Amino acid sequence: MKILFCCGAISLIFPLGSQVVERPVSGDPITIDSGRVAGKQLDSRTKAYLGIPYAAPPVGDLRWREPQAVKRWQGVYNADRLMPECIQVLRAHNINHYFGEEATSENCLYLNVWAPASARAGSKLPVIVFIYGGGFTIGSSGMALYNGATVAERGAVFVNFNYRVGALGFLTHPELTTESPHHQSGNYGFLDQVAALQWIHRNISQFGGDPGKVIISGQSAGAMSVSVLQASPLGRGLFRGVVAMSGSVWGNGGELPTLEDAEKTGIQVQQALNAKSVADMRQLPADRILALQQDCQLGCAGSIRIRAGNVDGYFLPKTPAQIFAEHAQNDIPIIVGFTHDESSNALRSAKDLTEYRAAAQKIYGKDADEFLKLYPASTDEEAREMGRTAAREGLVERSQRNWAVAQATCGTAPVYMFMFSRVHPYIPGVVIADQNTSTIGAYHTSDVPYWFGTQNALNLIHITRKWTEYDRELSEKMTATLIAFANTGNPNTPAVTWPQWEPHNEELLEFANTITVQPMNTERLEFMAKHGGGETTRRPARD
Repeated sequence: MKILFCCGAISLIFPLGSQVVERPVSGDPITIDSGRVAGKQLDSRTKAYLGIPYAAPPVGDLRWREPQAVKRWQGVYNADRLMPECIQVLRAHNINHYFGEEATSENCLYLNVWAPASARAGSKLPVIVFIYGGGFTIGSSGMALYNGATVAERGAVFVNFNYRVGALGFLTHPELTTESPHHQSGNYGFLDQVAALQWIHRNISQFGGDPGKVIISGQSAGAMSVSVLQASPLGRGLFRGVVAMSGSVWGNGGELPTLEDAEKTGIQVQQALNAKSVADMRQLPADRILALQQDCQLGCAGSIRIRAGNVDGYFLPKTPAQIFAEHAQNDIPIIVGFTHDESSNALRSAKDLTEYRAAAQKIYGKDADEFLKLYPASTDEEAREMGRTAAREGLVERSQRNWAVAQATCGTAPVYMFMFSRVHPYIPGVVIADQNTSTIGAYHTSDVPYWFGTQNALNLIHITRKWTEYDRELSEKMTATLIAFANTGNPNTPAVTWPQWEPHNEELLEFANTITVQPMNTERLEFMAKHGGGETTRRPARD
């Protein structure tokens, strides 16, 4: 935020990419269950309510506790600005996803609502909820990439929210388990998500949304979040559909650590902090705790890995795989998908045929010959292309397909699959610290600005893309499928025909330079399912 002094007045310029008209919303304030709230009119088409508390600040004695109810306030709450992100390491300023420095705080449980200007209580508009990614260690609802104004302009209510990340969101410890009314610990970030969804269910009608037409979407760690929310009994009745962009718990076959195993990490953190008890740990400044946790999102630091999610007996009474096997999941339609070029391992990084064959031998051992028959390459160029394909199919495509198979086996609701392959139109010669724009392809997260119409965010701080008319049209069509999905449980629109994925007819919708239906390579994916994908990581740092 820049403060400009002009003619004795102070003007606040917010980094939103275009001028925001600061004026009250006609008809405000509106009444929600915690009090009256007033938003701001963004333009003639949209309005926003930013920074509404959905749970009490998780500070002091509420650190590492389940989210608590907001105390009802007197007067009118002015929801006119984004609130701090949950405490985390900050981003370098020359990377692709830097949108300006955000304030960080433990007091961070706030949500944002965007709605069409005409929306009123009783409008019964579809509601699209988005849960951010970031490996459960970083992420913010305030990121420009996740702004909901364009989705609102296109006809839906859009909601996003902060949830606790890292050690503050997922620390599991025996003392915490003992003091919990549900005898659980470590899933605080997921419980924040449930609390936000409960708030939406109670209050979204006041903003023009229909609580019966809520879909939850998420990318990367957010996609894993929606996959466990589908399994959790706490999610029942809070959403009618799930959209998962590049991630799920099904990469691990629907398995998660036990509570007892997860508690060992909490003991490790306590010892590293030289604290006698959880009570002592609650007195420590958050930055000391933050410094301990291993975080490789923005360059590896810290020494202790905080894993997100455990089978705590409350949020997850059993593993997602067991919940599905017992047909106890939320049996609702799902959209699952991935981008074309987002996973990385030794196969993807192979520069020539020799390196490709050596990587296959190292990863698949005695089954390397079978792998090479399924992913044949006789030239260096073919080796590079097959390496990229095998890396994608071995992790994120395998993960999403595993989920589809579980849904088809243990449920009745339909599955829709997608692959995003459109490569961003970079400005020639542009330099981005964490990308080689000539080879990055359709990278992890590259679909998000198309789903939500936030392409301008990527030119907010650094001018990096030259968006075309086709990119804007593709975004409109993709957003329309989400709105249709929220409205009816089916993403088909007049402009986009999207067939269901079926076990006997595995097809996906590819968003590329055209929108087409493509067959999936079942034989290769069965190989990857059998081998767990090999030694694969989610995304390259600089490819």
